Amino acid sequence: MQVAASGYYAWRKRAKHPGSLRQQQNASLVEHIKTAYKGSKKAYGSPRVYHELKGQGIACSENRVARLMRLHLITAQIPRRFVTTTQADATLPVAENVLSREFAVELPNMRWTADITYLWTQEGWLYLAVILDLFSRRVVGWALDTTLERSLVLSALNMALLNRRPLDGLLCHSDRGSQYASGDYQTRLQEAGIRCSMSRRGNCWDNAPTESFFASLKRELIHRTRFTTRQEARTAVFEWIEVWYNRKRRHSTLGYLSPEAFEQLYQQQQKPMAA
Repeated sequence: MQVAASGYYAWRKRAKHPGSLRQQQNASLVEHIKTAYKGSKKAYGSPRVYHELKGQGIACSENRVARLMRLHLITAQIPRRFVTTTQADATLPVAENVLSREFAVELPNMRWTADITYLWTQEGWLYLAVILDLFSRRVVGWALDTTLERSLVLSALNMALLNRRPLDGLLCHSDRGSQYASGDYQTRLQEAGIRCSMSRRGNCWDNAPTESFFASLKRELIHRTRFTTRQEARTAVFEWIEVWYNRKRRHSTLGYLSPEAFEQLYQQQQKPMAA
């Protein structure tokens, strides 16, 4: 075959050990990256992918993960701009902005934020109201309905109160929408010993954590899915909030822990103090 013995043995060595050690390590790391990216519903960028791999005990650096993701065109989706959903009613009283963008919270059930967004199905619109605990960014209450009536936000509030049972002194922040300014909603807050806070007119950044939550929901689920029925949308939203977001999705504000993991860590840290 007119092949030199040295050339033949060099070919066998390359076939048995393709590429340099670094290239082999990169190839293996790319597979781990793809698995983590797919497991995040193709939503994670390089920082979250890095922390996911780190949590699995896989040795790598964040810069290396970012470089390999760029090289293999693995990217997170870009969030869209904020859209106003609720409308203020000038005839209803509004509360002052007590929260004043103080989003960092040291204890659970000190500050909640609430807001409404919407999603389209082939059967028509669905409206989603949520309440976040700023301590862990966990969704503690949420509700879906076909209308924007105040019953929507009341259902989300009642779910939050049932799940958390907060003590008096909790602050709950929302925009100035008529649902949140309604007498029924304000009465329910007062009954639960909750102080109301509202954003300034037309200022979505006063409720930035909830807006950020909605941006993630739309980027990772709503804008990537065509819902045939409202029930299909309800099931998908339930799975995204309760199974993915609250329990698994890594949050940069929480040191790349999920809301549930962050709360569990807090509870573990309190036990020695209580003892």
